Amino acid sequence: MSGKEENKKNSNQVADKQKNKSNKPPVTDKKDKKETTEAKEEFKYIVRIANTDIDGEKTLVHGLATIKGIGRHMSTLIIDKAGLDRYEKVGNLSEEQIQLLQRMIEQIQEYAPTWMLNHRKDYYTGEDIHLIGPEIEMHHRDEINIMKKIRCYRGIRHELGLPVRGQRTRANNRKGLALGVSRKK
Repeated sequence: MSGKEENKKNSNQVADKQKNKSNKPPVTDKKDKKETTEAKEEFKYIVRIANTDIDGEKTLVHGLATIKGIGRHMSTLIIDKAGLDRYEKVGNLSEEQIQLLQRMIEQIQEYAPTWMLNHRKDYYTGEDIHLIGPEIEMHHRDEINIMKKIRCYRGIRHELGLPVRGQRTRANNRKGLALGVSRKK
């Protein structure tokens, strides 16, 4: 066969397949349509959990991960402990399920392993706690201020605006100066 004959044969096969396909819409029951409209009426496009607005279109795992202080692993742990489906949309949750998630987030220290908590050995209490939302920034700022007050090395580096964790400062972290290499004349 030549190339022209193969092209004709292929185009005929494609045309036959398109003829065999019918343009009828898929058959659906009226009950299915009613259920979907009811679900859309109950759907919440924004859900508020832990003082954070969560997009209702997201799955539970990704929705809870938008809360500051909760990542994907922590959100998976919370959802599993609550006994909910990880891949359910946040907007489809009932009020009872939202309240359950809120309680689980508040009591996260009780059932989460210590290595998952984001603030271990608190400065004042010595306990392992998990901070959520604006509490994280407040605690971080307070701890930096304590380091500045007691004049430890890290506090002094914070005051001076220099790298705290031992990074080099000769070539990097050059702020405010004219950058570049000076030439000898």
